Amino acid sequence: MAGDDARAELSAADIGSVVQARDISGGVHVHRPRGNAPLPRQLPGDAHGFVNRTGELGLLDRALDEQDRRNPIMLVVGTAGVGKTSLAVHWAHSRRDHFPDGQLYANLRGHAPGEPATPLRVLEGFLPALDVTRQAIPGDVDQCAALYRSLLAGRRMLIVLDNAASPAQVRPLLPGAPGCAVVVTGRGTLPGLVARDGAERITLRLLAEREAVTLLREAGLAPRRDDQARLAELAKVCAYLPLALRVAAERVIARPWTPLAEMIAELKGESGLLETPLAGDDADDADAIRAVFTWSYGALPAPAAGLFRVLALHPGPDFDADAARALAGTGPRAVRRPLEVLTGAHLLEPGPGGRFQFHELLRSYAMHRFRQEDGPDEHRRAMRRMLTWYLYTADAAQTWINPQERNVRLPRPERDVEPLRFDSYDGAVRWYEAERANLVAATRAAADNGLPEHAWKLSVVLRNIYMRFNPFEDWVTTSRIGLEAARRTGDRAGEAELLESLGMAYTQAHRLEEGARSHGAALLIRRESGDREGEALSLNDLGLVYLRSRRLDEAREMFERGMRVYRALDDPHWEAVLAANLGEARAELGDLDGAETMVRHALALFRERAERGGEGNALRLLAMIRRSRSDVPGALDAAGRAVAIARDHANPAWEGYWLLELARAQREAGDAGAALAGCRRSVELHRQVGDRVREALAWDGYGEAGREPFRLEEAEHAHRRAVDILRGYGDNRWPLALALNNLATVLTELDRRPEALDPWADALHHLTGFTDPAAVRLRARIEHALHP
Repeated sequence: MAGDDARAELSAADIGSVVQARDISGGVHVHRPRGNAPLPRQLPGDAHGFVNRTGELGLLDRALDEQDRRNPIMLVVGTAGVGKTSLAVHWAHSRRDHFPDGQLYANLRGHAPGEPATPLRVLEGFLPALDVTRQAIPGDVDQCAALYRSLLAGRRMLIVLDNAASPAQVRPLLPGAPGCAVVVTGRGTLPGLVARDGAERITLRLLAEREAVTLLREAGLAPRRDDQARLAELAKVCAYLPLALRVAAERVIARPWTPLAEMIAELKGESGLLETPLAGDDADDADAIRAVFTWSYGALPAPAAGLFRVLALHPGPDFDADAARALAGTGPRAVRRPLEVLTGAHLLEPGPGGRFQFHELLRSYAMHRFRQEDGPDEHRRAMRRMLTWYLYTADAAQTWINPQERNVRLPRPERDVEPLRFDSYDGAVRWYEAERANLVAATRAAADNGLPEHAWKLSVVLRNIYMRFNPFEDWVTTSRIGLEAARRTGDRAGEAELLESLGMAYTQAHRLEEGARSHGAALLIRRESGDREGEALSLNDLGLVYLRSRRLDEAREMFERGMRVYRALDDPHWEAVLAANLGEARAELGDLDGAETMVRHALALFRERAERGGEGNALRLLAMIRRSRSDVPGALDAAGRAVAIARDHANPAWEGYWLLELARAQREAGDAGAALAGCRRSVELHRQVGDRVREALAWDGYGEAGREPFRLEEAEHAHRRAVDILRGYGDNRWPLALALNNLATVLTELDRRPEALDPWADALHHLTGFTDPAAVRLRARIEHALHP
């Protein structure tokens, strides 16, 4: 099921840059830095008719003013439905001018069904709003948090973190340098956030009677001629909870000719759910809020009531009308009016971009009604409709986002399901970004609801999308879910696909040992099942992990075996890819003659097929071989032609990496200025595509190019940058050893030999286990430098 054209880019040249894989038509989709990006304005809309809470608003103002010279953290806590989010969002809108650099908002879903939002997933949403390309987002929460704090430094921004479950969920999202403020809401008191992080806790109590009556009037009851006493009675029945008050007010508005006393009596008489608690209810308020929900639900038209119930099955944080239609199994018109009714009754909350969400108490109530009125058969049918819709729509998006990946064979379509179709790459990406959290939730829902085939095939489709954007947490999570689902069904081909997916995710995240284990397991399955093409793909994948880990003999063996398979399959494209990768492994082992034979073979095959990316990579390798033979003019020519191909295709990943080989040749030719310029450009490009390891290689190359008497301090800085980056990626010991040796060499040239001893000793430690000729020579040089 793996698509040939995408895997062609999984060559040694592109192991760190899969997200930039060229599509079959030669086009490249790159999310470039936006430069003059708009300020982030992520706050939800202000609460309509917000009233009262003047005391709490004053406390928020005072906490902000008293701590204005640092990063104030205001913690708003209280029972469910008491209005924490409304207060925080209303205050944030009112103080918008205090934060000229924008506002960030995230619902941490600490008390919603399913799993709370992780700090990494929230950061992956915040960083693009701060002008970071998706490819440049690290896959590690600590690195993400460090980048986030760096971007917030010097800015005045407000961060609203809604529905937090624990301090650990919040801490990675706190800014570092002064200037920003944070508002956190949660049901618990979160004492750790107060004691350790200095948060100012504001406890939101139930509204006083007068405030509750004011809310009822502002919510639309002011035109009625009901007296204060009747409204006060209604407020009491609603337990003075803002959520219940707003729902009740809408119910009253809908019956303008019915006396309020009669409606209060109806509300008091509701008892349908009193025996069944709502998730998250406090005991004192449970009866009142359930009664209000029942009273409002009972007035819904049948289509709206049915939609209300079935929407509770949606596993994600929000949804649009298309997902609602899939759940309900109806046409667009049949769902549009019920959605309007539900939002008008405050049983659904409308959001930006035509999306909707439940308050968690209302979702719990809707789920209870579904279980009472619809039963397990409709549950199965609705879940199958929804998950089939997500699977087919994600597959349609994948054909635009990563078209060279061959589509997985999907389960049979559902008669009442109409998946979306897309007419552009941008449209497909917008849908993916809006549904990203839902797609993870849908994968888990499929596995948990007896649809394992949907689960593992959706995971494979998502892998093909994730290859473009590297959302590592989503990628690993869905791959693991899909892997277990494939194993439950006994589908060995699916199991291999998901093991390969995990291997790709781990390798892209620089977790090379885990990547090797996953690819090795996929290889065993494909070999046992006689899947020769899949076996060769896994051999190439595994060889690339070994090449990056500098397990060069093992890499050479994998590439040789894979190349033999592709020759037997008469696949010249893949034969060329494996020949180039084999050439690189041989060159690193010092077998320059064998390397050149393979690289020239690959170059000829790529040129025959007009595959310019493969040609450029082969030229880079040819330049490396020529430079190793002291053929500097030949190296300059080959590397220059490779860079020209990259620029012709506007591919920053190719250009950034191939520039490093050109810079080495320029340095050998004595043109330090050109080499420095090339390395600077390589640093910029690798930052753009989010490849931190290759950014470090570019910094190290910059330091080597600047090793002249008047540039030594600049070279020291560059090598230290390389070392600092590489220390964050433990599986990249070889480039770290090189950078440490370069740093020690520069320190010695600066007459600071005592400072050089530690980096040299550290470099020797990282060289442990490497036995190839280049590693042996480097170890001997360092030992001689330490003990002359």
